[in-house]
Amino acid sequence: MRRSQDDADLFAAMRRTLFTAVVGDVLDKMGLQHQFLPPRLRPLRPDMVVLGRAMPVLEADVYAETAAGHNPLSAKPFGLMFQALDSLKPNDVYVCTGASPRYALWGELMSTRAIHLQAAGAVLDGYVRDTNGILALHFATFGLGSYAQDQGPRGKVVDFGLPIEIDGIRIRPGDILFGDIDGVVVIPREAEDEAIARAFDKAETENKVRTAIAAGMSTVEAFETFGVM
Repeated sequence: MRRSQDDADLFAAMRRTLFTAVVGDVLDKMGLQHQFLPPRLRPLRPDMVVLGRAMPVLEADVYAETAAGHNPLSAKPFGLMFQALDSLKPNDVYVCTGASPRYALWGELMSTRAIHLQAAGAVLDGYVRDTNGILALHFATFGLGSYAQDQGPRGKVVDFGLPIEIDGIRIRPGDILFGDIDGVVVIPREAEDEAIARAFDKAETENKVRTAIAAGMSTVEAFETFGVM
């Protein structure tokens, strides 16, 4: 398992050089061809980049803030949301799914707590509220957009730190999530060393292609010469 400082150094280097398209291309070549989360998940601001290790969270719809039933979580406001939030570690990404798009899954106070814990961002298969506050915090947040309706009487976190799926794309604890304006890609932990090394190589080669094309080389010749486009 990587140390926190190792991750910090790795992610800083990735931010300087890589982007989601080049990582996705490499994963395709490795046979991992279903790693992008659906394109409906967008950054709150176009320049936001999220990069860190997944801390998956499972949400479920409810129909009253407290309800009689056989599950103790039914009587617990927000379910396990506070525990999930407090479990974040440096460079973690809170990634949540399972709810219908009827309410917000993330807000400014959650962002404030996540920043204190040195988390890297949040990826929500749902809406975000307190948008101006989050933007002022510069906290990398991806989701369906902004919608103020609260999850309080409508949803609860039922578990966290377990594998989840968003539109069939598996996200496991510790997988790397990398998101920018072009989407969010999941880099499986067991493939990360090879994928990231190959992505750095491809990014360097693409820079050479860009220079050659700018100097007048045809795209046919560039592809024959460098093998990327």
